[in-house]
Amino acid sequence: MPICNMRLCGWFLCGQLLLAALVSEAEPPVLPEFTQSLPAAWINSSPLTTADLKNKVVLMDIWTFDCWNCYRSFPWLHKVEERFSTHNFTVVGIHSPEFEHERHRNAVIKKTHKFQLNHPIMLDNDFAYWRALGNRYWPTFYVIDKKGHIRATFIGETHSNTPRAQKIEKFIALLLAE
Repeated sequence: MPICNMRLCGWFLCGQLLLAALVSEAEPPVLPEFTQSLPAAWINSSPLTTADLKNKVVLMDIWTFDCWNCYRSFPWLHKVEERFSTHNFTVVGIHSPEFEHERHRNAVIKKTHKFQLNHPIMLDNDFAYWRALGNRYWPTFYVIDKKGHIRATFIGETHSNTPRAQKIEKFIALLLAE
């Protein structure tokens, strides 16, 4: 009887390894469709769809305006936008508020002016997009390829010329070359 159980365990293990190999070669997750389609839920842009971003590399920034780590990352974000401005590249911001006063569109607009954020920003007051991404932190940066797949996720404050920033920028350049 023990031999039979060992064979069964062996087959089970082989099956698990095969499944793991198949999963690791699966395509990266697809960027979820934007959850807000009304013009009032977008700043600096009319409502976007994921189809609008096809053939572009996208750096998505999940932020909220009272987050120090978020706004300390904006100088680096500006440099990335400038560096890749002549390529099929864009930044899309997702403003997911932590506090009640961050839910007001006019307050977010004031902050976008203060921080000179000119890229499209979707207001995610109901956290529907946050949940669709499975996001948990501010700021989080998602790098999306030209086919609309999420290829990388970076969590936390990011500054120019740091190893994290260099890694993200090299990854963007790599995706632009694909």
